[in-house]
Amino acid sequence: MENKSKIRYLPTFYHDLLGTISYIGDVLMNPNAANKLLEDIEDAILKRSENPTIFAPYRPQCELKKTYYKIKVNNYFIFYSVENGIMEISRLIYSRRNILI
Repeated sequence: MENKSKIRYLPTFYHDLLGTISYIGDVLMNPNAANKLLEDIEDAILKRSENPTIFAPYRPQCELKKTYYKIKVNNYFIFYSVENGIMEISRLIYSRRNILI
């Protein structure tokens, strides 16, 4: 199936992803869980790219320059924005982390 939106990954997302996968695989010594999470994240992003604005936007406590959406994957949130038909993946954040945005 062809994606309706192009996907762009920001360096901040790659940094978050690498840190998360490294922690699970190397520190927790569970490479199978790390690989499974990576697959789940990829699948969720590709599925959402078919219609990235179908869900309600994320409502932060303070005003942001862009409208963000989130995808929940296991214990993590993926934050992204959509502009000019491009789904821009910006962050991967642990769901229990206190984010004040």
